[in-house]
Amino acid sequence: MILATETVGMSRLFDLDFQLVADATLMIIAMFFLSMFASHFLFNPVRKMLKDRQDKIQGELEQAAADCKSAEETKALYEAKLANADKEAEEILEDARKRGKDNEARIVAEAKEEAAKIVERARVEAELEKKKMADEVKREMIAVASVMAAKIVQANMDTNVQQQLIEETLKEIGDSTWLS
Repeated sequence: MILATETVGMSRLFDLDFQLVADATLMIIAMFFLSMFASHFLFNPVRKMLKDRQDKIQGELEQAAADCKSAEETKALYEAKLANADKEAEEILEDARKRGKDNEARIVAEAKEEAAKIVERARVEAELEKKKMADEVKREMIAVASVMAAKIVQANMDTNVQQQLIEETLKEIGDSTWLS
C-alpha cells in the first residue's frame, strides 16, 4: 500500500488537470493583455521620451559642432585682423618716422638758409661799414688837404710850391681813393 500512496502522490505532482490548464491559459492571456497595456501606456511614452531626448541631444551636439566651427572661423578672422593691425601699426610708425625725418631735414635746410642770410647780411653790413670808413678817411684827407692849402695860402708861397704840395698830397692819398 505504500506503493499505491506513493504512486498517487507522484502522479498528482505531474498530473495536468483541467483546472491547472485553465489557470495557466488565463494567466498567459492576462500577461499578454498586461504587456500590451503596459506597452501602450507605459513603454511607448517612455520610448517616445527617450527618442525625443536622443533627438534633442543630437541637435545640441550638431549645434555645438556648428558653434565650434563658427568660433574657429571667427578666431581665424580675428587673428588675421590682429596680424593686419600689427602691420598697419608698423606702417603708421614708419610713416611717422619718415615725416619726422622730412621735418628734420626741412628744419635743418631752413636753419642753413637762415644762417646763410645772416652771414650775407653781415657781409653786406661789413662792406657798407668798410665803405663808410673809406668815405670818412677821404673826408679827413680832404680836410687835411684843405688845412694844408689854407696854410699854404697863409704863408704866401709861390704857385710852384703850392703845386708841388698838392701833388705830394695826392700821391700820398693815392689815385684809387679818389676814383672809388
